[in-house]
Amino acid sequence: MTLPERLGLEPTVSLRALLRGDDAEVGGTSELGLSDYADEIVRSGFPGVRALSGRSRRVRLDGYLSRIVDRDFADELGQPVRRPDTLRRWMVAYAAATSTVTSLEKIRNAATHNEATPAKTTALAYRDALVRLFILDPVDGWLPTGSQLKRLTQSPKHHLADPALAAALLGVTEDTLLEGKGGLATIPRDGSFLGALFESLATLSIRVFAQVAEAQVRHLRTRSGDREVDLIVQGRAGEVVGVEVKLSATVDDDDVRHLRWLRRELEDDLRAAIVITTGPHAYRRADGIHVVPLALLGP
Repeated sequence: MTLPERLGLEPTVSLRALLRGDDAEVGGTSELGLSDYADEIVRSGFPGVRALSGRSRRVRLDGYLSRIVDRDFADELGQPVRRPDTLRRWMVAYAAATSTVTSLEKIRNAATHNEATPAKTTALAYRDALVRLFILDPVDGWLPTGSQLKRLTQSPKHHLADPALAAALLGVTEDTLLEGKGGLATIPRDGSFLGALFESLATLSIRVFAQVAEAQVRHLRTRSGDREVDLIVQGRAGEVVGVEVKLSATVDDDDVRHLRWLRRELEDDLRAAIVITTGPHAYRRADGIHVVPLALLGP
C-alpha cells in the first residue's frame, strides 16, 4: 500500500496535476516527522503485517522471506533450491544496495561467504526469478526520446517491492535506522541506509500514483555520475516531473542543483520539479521548485 492508503492521509499535492503543469496549488502541512517515516519503513505496506507490532511483525516478515527462499523461488524455477543459504545471502546483498545502481557483480561479491561466491549465472537466475515473483522491483534508467540529453546510464536502481523487506533482510529496526546504522549492509553508498529506505518508500508510492496518471517512472544518471535525479515521471505525451528524495526536513540550493540542471536541459517538457522531504510543509521555492513532504503527495 502507498503511504496515504496506510495512514488514511489526505494528500494536498497531486502528481497527476503536476504532470499537467497545474502547480498553482502546492501547500499543506503534515504532522509526520523522521521517526514516523522510519516506523512506516519497518512496519511495511502489507496489510497482514503492518497490523502487528514489534517481535510479531519481525517474525512474520522473516517467515515471508523464508517462504520465498524455501518454496516460492523453487516453484518459480520448477526445481528445488540447492543452496538456500546462498540465495538468502544474495538477497541480503541486494537489499543492502537499495536505492543505488550498484552492479550485479558487486552485489554478487558482497554475498560471498567463507570465500564462496555465487556463480554469475546463479546470481542472474536469482535476480530474474525474484523479479518475476514481484520481490525485486528495480527502477530502470531513463532513455528520453527527442531530447538533447545524452550519455545516460541504463543501469537499474535497485529496490525491493517494499522497503520493510530490505530492513528485515538486513536486521535493522526503527531505532537502529534512526541511529544511522545499516545492519548487515555491506554495499558502499552516499548517505545513510535510512535515507536509502526512505527513497524506496517514496518510490513505492510514486510508482502507484504514476500508474493512475498513465505515466512511467524511471531514474536519471549520467554515465560519469556527475548528474542524477532520483525519479523521472514521464506522461504519455512526453511531459516530465523530476523528483529528488531527501531525508531532511529542510531543502537548500545544493539539494536542487540537479533539478535546476534538468530544467535547463528539458525546458518546457519539464512540467514540475519537486523535492520529497520528511518536513512539515509543502511550498514552492522562489526558483519554482516544489518542496513536498512525502505524506502530502498523492495521485
